[in-house]
Amino acid sequence: MLIAPKVNLVTTNHPISPSERRATTSKPIVIKKGAWIGVAATVMPGITIGEHSIVSAGAVVTKDVPNHVIVAGVPAKVIKKIEA
Repeated sequence: MLIAPKVNLVTTNHPISPSERRATTSKPIVIKKGAWIGVAATVMPGITIGEHSIVSAGAVVTKDVPNHVIVAGVPAKVIKKIEA
């Protein structure tokens, strides 16, 4: 696993309901074998980054990343498959 500088791994969030917003909830982030997260990428709570996948610099990951792909953008989307 490679994690570049200025990466944000965000595991805490606030509930949507106004009456509960003073509380926080936490969900783990899973980064699988061989994954690479680029400079200043942000990974949101509860996300899994698949094996050997790449998160491009500056991407904001809001959904799980499959194995062997490159994701980029805000929100991050699959832009290329990587041969295993």
